Amino acid sequence: MSVTPHDESFMAAAIRLSRRHLGRTATNPSVGCLIVSDGVVVGQAVTAVGGRPHAEPQALAEAGARARGATAYVTLEPCSHHGKTPPCAEALIAYGVARVVISVTDPDPRVSGRGIAMLRDAGIEVDSGVLEAEGRRSLAGYLTRQTKNRPYVTLKLAVSADGMIGRAGEGQVAITGPEARAEVQTLRAETDAILVGIGTAIFDDPLLTVRTPGLESQSPVRIVLDPSLALPLTSKLVQTARDVPVIVVASEEISPLGTEEGLPPSVLPDISPTRGEINKEHDLSFHDSGSPSAAEEIEQGADPQPISPPVGEMPGRAEGGTAPTDAADLDSRRAALEAAGVEIVYCNPYHPEVLLPALATRGISSLLVEGGAKTARLFLEACLVDRIQLYQAPVVIGEGGIESPLDATDIPSGFTHMGTQMFGEDRLDEYERGF
Repeated sequence: MSVTPHDESFMAAAIRLSRRHLGRTATNPSVGCLIVSDGVVVGQAVTAVGGRPHAEPQALAEAGARARGATAYVTLEPCSHHGKTPPCAEALIAYGVARVVISVTDPDPRVSGRGIAMLRDAGIEVDSGVLEAEGRRSLAGYLTRQTKNRPYVTLKLAVSADGMIGRAGEGQVAITGPEARAEVQTLRAETDAILVGIGTAIFDDPLLTVRTPGLESQSPVRIVLDPSLALPLTSKLVQTARDVPVIVVASEEISPLGTEEGLPPSVLPDISPTRGEINKEHDLSFHDSGSPSAAEEIEQGADPQPISPPVGEMPGRAEGGTAPTDAADLDSRRAALEAAGVEIVYCNPYHPEVLLPALATRGISSLLVEGGAKTARLFLEACLVDRIQLYQAPVVIGEGGIESPLDATDIPSGFTHMGTQMFGEDRLDEYERGF
């Protein structure tokens, strides 16, 4: 049977449904499923929070007997292996579904065409690749972790009319308006983890949580690139580490484990670093002597004390921090951070090509890089940014501004402009790299 406009319409609805639980399904993808009988949706579901149950058995249960002879629209190929739950392909067969329409084939080697083969062997008609580009976008985090062994990376920048992302030494400067800031909260809620450099963490003292009422529980894991454990114990991040996880990425040179290999336990519930959903294991004690010194990372002339920010988004800083002065101080700070609930990972903060696979082994499929300027350049220069969200606001920063690492005129090659939206007076341009 050839694919019809009705098939595309129902698949578009399934893709929209799948986005409801982005960032909330642990290592499993957020999949949407519709069961359609005689042109009427009789069952629909999205992967449950935490990753189980999957979308298909939920939608089938809702449809009940009406699933017999119906068509199932699924954004990702139904699984075919026995894990903590039975295969979704078996459930579709058991309910007597006559046809399955799929957007994206699953690259997981445990599935990868086996789900389709199982359905066809049972006499079920299968069509795949329907709205595949849109389906891949909705599954970007999962697909990137499966095929590239790293999280899908989004870089968010808010740039003033004069090309600045903040003002040196002044903490957070509200560049965008309330409408754009609300949209950023939604982005955070859909993301597994959010990352900033130590300069941003010190001078802006951000929370990096989701502030939208009702979505607070969807706050991402918060990650700070902090080579020398300079994160203040009085910072909002440390003070709230037991409420929302915080990972500090410190230089492997200060690791108390020395050359001992091994992965710390995951901060995400029900996820172990060696779960088998990542093809390669990475040593978080990767050694490299190319890290800038802590002194080189301190913003010259900046006040090292944390500054409480006004309400507004974190625009980014030049990175820097105040390092512990001796080994005893370092041990003391390490113990204090860990006692506060902060997890310390020893991995060169200046090598994202090593850090990202290490995060993937911990179940992180999507990463939002929010600041500061040096951190943004670090990921851009490593060609490890998959999506750019560039907010441009009419405000002027003026003297003392921190220059943005990029603007709309110098987007790196390989990115496609996906569209423009207006949020109040602020313009959002979104760019994506194909994968």
